[in-house]
Amino acid sequence: MVRIELLEWDKAQPIAGPIRFAIFVGEQNVPPGIELDDLDAKCLHAIAYDPDGRAIGTGRLLPDGRIGRMAVVKDWRRQGVGAEILEALVAEAARRGHAEVVLSAQLQAAEFYRSHGFVAEGKVYQEAGILHQAMRRMLGPLKPAA
Repeated sequence: MVRIELLEWDKAQPIAGPIRFAIFVGEQNVPPGIELDDLDAKCLHAIAYDPDGRAIGTGRLLPDGRIGRMAVVKDWRRQGVGAEILEALVAEAARRGHAEVVLSAQLQAAEFYRSHGFVAEGKVYQEAGILHQAMRRMLGPLKPAA
């Protein structure tokens, strides 16, 4: 069972930072100088933990409803961890009253986001040497708790 925590950057940085660096900088050759940015301090960060309490994934929600920096450690990919992180961030965006969430999907991950209700918009573009696609998901009104 995966557990998701939503944290402010001061608590998330020592956990999310190393995951993001390992994946984006180490695996995908994103320049280290652009991986952590000024927006991190303004975001809410989701951290996924495995049953033993090890951090295995992360993502962030920006104040304007954008989702970004989704990353899952290699051994846990394709096991639903990314979906849990994504849905936690989408639920938080809805709770905050956003009508939609948007993200910049790496092209290799576009199908994953499509399977979670995101729709591609515009042309494919390159960012940090990686092809990306803008995607959007409309959010419905919050349903009252049963």
